[in-house]
Amino acid sequence: MRRISRKKRSTLANRAIAASAALILGGGGLVAVNVYASAGEGPSGSSPPTRTQNAGSQLSTIDCPEAVNGLPDVPDEARGEVDRELAAMDTQITDAYQQFADRKEQIARDPGLAENAVLGPLRSKRTASLDRIGIAIGRAGERPTGLESLAGCSLRADDSRGGNGGGRGDGNGGPGGGGQDGGQGQDPGGQDPGQGQDPGQGQGGNGPVAADFVDIQSVQPNVDRPRQRRGASRGTFTTDCGRNENGKFNPDNVIVAPGVSNGAHHMHDYIGNQANDAFASDDDLANGATTCRNQGDRSTYYWPVLRLQNGQDEDDVNADGGGRDQNVGEIQTPSQVTLKFVGSPVGRVTAMPRFLRIITGDAKAFTNGDANANASWSCTGFEDRQLTDKYPICPEGSQVVRTFAFQNCWDGQNTDSANHRTHVAFAQENGRCPNGFRAVPQLVQRIVYDVPPGPGFAVDSFPEQLHKPITDHGDFINVFDDRLMKKMVRCINDGRRCR
Repeated sequence: MRRISRKKRSTLANRAIAASAALILGGGGLVAVNVYASAGEGPSGSSPPTRTQNAGSQLSTIDCPEAVNGLPDVPDEARGEVDRELAAMDTQITDAYQQFADRKEQIARDPGLAENAVLGPLRSKRTASLDRIGIAIGRAGERPTGLESLAGCSLRADDSRGGNGGGRGDGNGGPGGGGQDGGQGQDPGGQDPGQGQDPGQGQGGNGPVAADFVDIQSVQPNVDRPRQRRGASRGTFTTDCGRNENGKFNPDNVIVAPGVSNGAHHMHDYIGNQANDAFASDDDLANGATTCRNQGDRSTYYWPVLRLQNGQDEDDVNADGGGRDQNVGEIQTPSQVTLKFVGSPVGRVTAMPRFLRIITGDAKAFTNGDANANASWSCTGFEDRQLTDKYPICPEGSQVVRTFAFQNCWDGQNTDSANHRTHVAFAQENGRCPNGFRAVPQLVQRIVYDVPPGPGFAVDSFPEQLHKPITDHGDFINVFDDRLMKKMVRCINDGRRCR
């Protein structure tokens, strides 16, 4: 599993801050968005197929290579079949995690049981899926070789339990170190980490743990205002699409797993387009109702729900994406959602293409590593202090804040890509887009929650990701009509603030 050195983390985090003219939000607060790599980067290796890692530690989860990162270019004709197989592989991990969780104590006594009951069957299923992926690609082009190397998985410990403050346990503050303390080794506030729940398990039995939280008041300010150069596009365009007062939830992900029910294995909040589910086509989205005040914005904005770990169950306690996937607790409606599009610190922006799809962050960052992580957590009144791999414990009267600054460069050709990442990118340290990319309006999404003070909350996640804060992510499909998109671009390039 590839790790990023402290020096590289710092460089990448600084790149993200410099690239984000997005940091000035509605209330005048600053938000640092720590981004660790350009789109498409992922783990460079995989774990041995049968190894049980961290034999001296309490094994906590299943760690598998991210198959999509090991695939060659996928022909358009094969993409649907490949996406369905990749979604099936996610389900295989989910099922194997449940097998592991049910036998954890037995496996601790008899490590050989892990191979026989969990890893061996999982490897066989992954091998079969990878073979079908190879066949699908081969029908439309050259069949890839070596995909079987992506089949192996291992067991690993949740290293954050050891108190080193890092989700990856590398002794440098964990993923998202990025030149900030990130709460390394800090006391999570001396409060009950689960509001009556087991502090090491969370309400669902698989996290978060006490070490996933830090008192925001113990974190040093770590945000600098980015420098804008002459010619920067300084305007902003804000769209109001509500807070999901409608209660639209589902565990689908039409970007990553189109046509697959429960493709996310966790529940999403949706605002904007109301036609979004796993089976929504571009035509469905174009004709869908929207919660956005301006009906010219039928875009879809979605993210994992945040739940209180307070012992209360939701209606989805026995449903896919909910309790069946170890996501339990009381879903919280945000108290505020701000959707702001901002410009480039070095020049003008061009229009996004309609139906452009962007995923920011990585839902599997706990096991994948932090290359594509883009979670940013803070508290109102303390937004000059941003966390990447910790949930914040906010003081009385302060609210929890999650922020995403989406990729702001587009390849000029594609509205999606096989890994759903390489058609977009973040600007470089100098604020310019990589070669072949052009600057587009950058979506900055800020979500605020009025939750009880203390560490009793978590975002939904794939079960094996243990509800880690670094797995937070956001999804966006642009369904602005052409007229409103042109207005947005003019507004940003002219330096105006528009709604």
